[in-house]
Amino acid sequence: MEDEKIVELYLSKDESAISQTAQKYGTRLRQIADSILEDTQIAEECENDTYFKAWELIPPNEPKAYLFAFLGRIIRHIAIDRCRRNNSTKRQAVFCELTAEMQECIPDKNRIEDMTEATELSRIINRFLSNCTQMQCDVFVRRYWFFDSISEICKRYGFSQSKVKTMLFRMREELRTYLEKEGYTV
Repeated sequence: MEDEKIVELYLSKDESAISQTAQKYGTRLRQIADSILEDTQIAEECENDTYFKAWELIPPNEPKAYLFAFLGRIIRHIAIDRCRRNNSTKRQAVFCELTAEMQECIPDKNRIEDMTEATELSRIINRFLSNCTQMQCDVFVRRYWFFDSISEICKRYGFSQSKVKTMLFRMREELRTYLEKEGYTV
């Protein structure tokens, strides 16, 4: 079923919207949660929480053109919150590693004054990524959105670890320069 029709089911509060969403995106949503939590059972719980949250958020939102991105953002936040609550030591280490990497180029959230500024920062990062090659963008998103490990990225794209690490390092440096040019300082 097309995303637009699924969203129409949510808008009309038809419960089949959830089963249609699960059929189309369930596996991909669980993969996002599982990559964060490394626990299949909790990932399934996060998937169900995502459907509930989508039920609450549609309407007023109408993500007809970007349903998976909408759901992906929801499940990602749910999984991260769950991870923080569970204080999973192994995953906390991954968060610390990724946070340290991104702190090199992204302003501290305490210095971002309001939601408008955070939205603008998001737009700037998206513009930066649109200027990268498709492969660079894919690797960056796999690492910092989906929390893929370096080895998972290597396997997915057939790259060596040094290539992936170098690519990510250069992209973070370029992002920092880009953000500074746009008026953000780290």
